[in-house]
Amino acid sequence: MNPKKASLFIFMVLLALLALTAVSESLETKAGIREEGFSLGFTTLKYPKFQSFLHPQTLLDNKNQIDSIVQNIQPVVSDDAAEMVEEIPTAPDFSIIDSTKIVRIAYPDNKHQFLTTLLSQLTDGACRIVHYGDSQLEGDRISAYVRNRLQGMYGGSGPGFIPIKQVYEQISAEVIPSENWLRYAAFDPNQEKMEHRKYGLYTSISRFHPYIAPNDSLTTYEPKLEKATIRINPSKRMYSKLAKYTRVGLHYGDCHSPTRIKVYQDGTLIKSDSLQRDGQYHQYQLEFPSTPQNIVIELESAMSPDFYGITLDGPDGISLDNVAMRGASGTIFVSQDRTAFKQMVNELQPKVFIFQYGGNTVPYLKDEKAVDNYAKYVLSNINWVRKNNPEATVLFIGPSDMSTSVNGNRLTYPLLPYLNKKLKETCISNNIAFWSLFDAMGGENSMPYWVDQELASTDYTHFTGNGYRIISELFFTALQLDLKN
Repeated sequence: MNPKKASLFIFMVLLALLALTAVSESLETKAGIREEGFSLGFTTLKYPKFQSFLHPQTLLDNKNQIDSIVQNIQPVVSDDAAEMVEEIPTAPDFSIIDSTKIVRIAYPDNKHQFLTTLLSQLTDGACRIVHYGDSQLEGDRISAYVRNRLQGMYGGSGPGFIPIKQVYEQISAEVIPSENWLRYAAFDPNQEKMEHRKYGLYTSISRFHPYIAPNDSLTTYEPKLEKATIRINPSKRMYSKLAKYTRVGLHYGDCHSPTRIKVYQDGTLIKSDSLQRDGQYHQYQLEFPSTPQNIVIELESAMSPDFYGITLDGPDGISLDNVAMRGASGTIFVSQDRTAFKQMVNELQPKVFIFQYGGNTVPYLKDEKAVDNYAKYVLSNINWVRKNNPEATVLFIGPSDMSTSVNGNRLTYPLLPYLNKKLKETCISNNIAFWSLFDAMGGENSMPYWVDQELASTDYTHFTGNGYRIISELFFTALQLDLKN
């Protein structure tokens, strides 16, 4: 082709593409997101309008505000890179931070009574805290930092709950199961739910035989004697308080077949016993004078009991359990068996519950009515938990900012601010404290800044290690500001 004709052709194509920007429309999707382009009936062809093409939206207009948030808190954030670190100072040094830049926790009308009760629980010799959440908590993220801070303030040691069969890296303790362990989770949408629904306080179960429903006549399974092991060592990659524990709890239930348990320390048999066969929940507890090394629990049975997990605790002070539920939205509690849940609550006596949900539902919310319904459903699940432990204090951490692509820009999901507002209203009107992670990190359209600063990942949803530490310190500092007064 003649070079002049080729150049003219390219120019005409570009001119036509530019002309299309003049007739591009602003359209609203079912999820309330405004996109520019052309409606083709069954779908939308995205295409920028002329104004957007010439002047792309600036995402970091609030950069200075977020810079101020991050730089203010960074001086008191612990850096726990690869190796075990010593404990960080017990309380935030308020002299080196501007407390007016900390987004505070919102409380019910009885704020003074709420905080008095919470402080009494934290200082009452032994206080177990259960931190429920979605994938933001995986790997003990957020929980580990807050646990270390609280244990520094009020005593305690150990990482608390660790699942036996794990689906993500767990660095707060070395819990290594043999390869024949299976995992069943109440929150896993890809698994058929166990007929008995006895998932317990920690919402998941590990077994070394497949689960067969009692009324399942189609599945044939010949029971056979089988061994399974759990190897336990303190972590060398986390805060030193997490590596100190003297109580090892093995939590189990639905045991109907004879099950032998042997415990080895440094290769030496220190205990041989049998688990109780009454089908109820039990804790098999081991106590040591100091942190045990190289513990191996060996189990043998023709039909595995349900194992709810391991707890690694000190003799007193704060224990904080990280219960991460990938893909969950905080709405699976009401479908559980109440008896098994209540039995674990009675044994472990958690005094504080922290719920951290909302993010997984954000992409699927279509309108404000859907948000209202979700908030009600979350409350009904929290109330289900509270009914089993009415004296417990409850806090809720809302979702972070999350970005979706709109006309080539990363913007906050349109219904996320309303969701955050609705969750806050629902919580404080039902005696639940609420901390807005969304506002604490800078509010609407703040996530791109966190990604740009490598404090959040490029999925514009989850934080990086440094980001999690900053978020955790923001929450702890907000809590401590209230407790100290």
